[in-house]
This record gives sequence, structure tokens and C-alpha cells, in this order.
Amino acid sequence: MNKKYGQLINTILILIGGAIMIYTISMEERNRYLQVLGLVIIMFGLYRATNFWVETKDDEDDNNEEKPEL
Repeated sequence: MNKKYGQLINTILILIGGAIMIYTISMEERNRYLQVLGLVIIMFGLYRATNFWVETKDDEDDNNEEKPEL
């Protein structure tokens, strides 16, 4: 996947899932299936976001460590 748009897609997934959850909570008759769908979308977006952050993480500690010379 293109790293340029990865974070944008993750954010959109989280926002869509949150919007579905807020919509179902505000209704008088709550639809359980929509609530589950909203929760699944939020969790999928968070899962993708954490994987994206781990892949693009800059480890300054690893770069600054002194390497022993052999």
C-alpha cells in the first residue's frame, strides 16, 4: 500500500466508525448490528494505524548507539 495515503485511510476508517457509533447511540431504537459494524470499523482502523506507525517509526535510539569496532 502507498505509505503516502496510509495514514489518511486509517483516519477516515476511525472517523467513519465513530460516526456510525454516535449515530446509533443517538437513535431511540438502537440497532445492534450498526453498533457492531461501527465498532469493527473503528477497531480495524486502529489496527491498521498501529501497524502503520510501527512500520514508519524512526528509531533514533538504534541509530545513535555506538557500534563496537571489531
